[in-house]
Amino acid sequence: MSARSIAIVPLSQLVPGQEADLFALLSAKEELTTRDGKRYCRVAFRDHAREVSFPIWAESPHAADCAANWTVGAFYKLRAAYRQTNYGPQLDIERIRQITDADRADGFDPAMCRPRSRFDVEALHAELLRVAETEIRRPELQSLAVDLLTEHREAICALPASERLHHAYAGGWLEHTHSTLTTAIFLADRYLAQYPDLRPPLDRDLVVVGALLHDIGKLRELAPTPLGAELTAPGHLIGHIVQGRDLVREAAAGRDIEPELLLRLEHVLLSHHETPEYGAPKPPMTPEALLVRYADDIDAKFHMFTQALASDTGDGPVTSKKNALGRHIYRGE
Repeated sequence: MSARSIAIVPLSQLVPGQEADLFALLSAKEELTTRDGKRYCRVAFRDHAREVSFPIWAESPHAADCAANWTVGAFYKLRAAYRQTNYGPQLDIERIRQITDADRADGFDPAMCRPRSRFDVEALHAELLRVAETEIRRPELQSLAVDLLTEHREAICALPASERLHHAYAGGWLEHTHSTLTTAIFLADRYLAQYPDLRPPLDRDLVVVGALLHDIGKLRELAPTPLGAELTAPGHLIGHIVQGRDLVREAAAGRDIEPELLLRLEHVLLSHHETPEYGAPKPPMTPEALLVRYADDIDAKFHMFTQALASDTGDGPVTSKKNALGRHIYRGE
């Protein structure tokens, strides 16, 4: 960057017309061609809260460097002006280079550029522990949940909930699990009151533990990256559903958990995606598994809806179908 003094401002805090130095993660780069045969690159830069996607045209002074050297997943320092155009927000780049160690003295931290939960992950983790300790009556199930959450606290706080479909950012696992758990407890209490004569009775403990641990296998399925997460080798070959069952089995070894109770808990985890198409070896076959399955599903689907509405730049009554759900979403005239 030049010696001219200019403020360093987070990308997400820039306002239209503002020029600043900023740190950003290159989150996408794609070589494209216009209808007239003109080649260009579409790039996207982001910090933890905003992503800006725009073209680098062939006549740009940065075109050759972009095509040859700009690397998705790398961090950059830019001097740029933030513009709001008819095609959405864009950056007019004056200067750009990759981050160096010296930039840390100016406040650079990789975490400032990575997508992350808008919630306090430490508070979410503490809340999950509180629920495990106060809402699970059986000591053996309570200790199972608390020990798994405690042993893997550091990894859980950084873990996305998925590779790309929903809550695909640091802390996403906690955000999604907390929401799933809250909904599952609501449903369990509702149906316990509505069906007091159900035999066998709805097991509230199994709903709570199942919701808390339904995605615990993602500790082995996903490896966090600057852009979110990628599948590990076990993630590709086995998936989080079976690995979650394995983690629970391993943690249950040596504990005084009745085989029937452990079997029913394993079934909650194994069936929470319902169909083989989505990785479940069995559909929900108990009331507890059914409630966790739909608590999980509504939170994932609702997040996909919000992301589709937030990211679509069109101005028509419906979004495009280029979203995680693969469908138009109506937003009104």
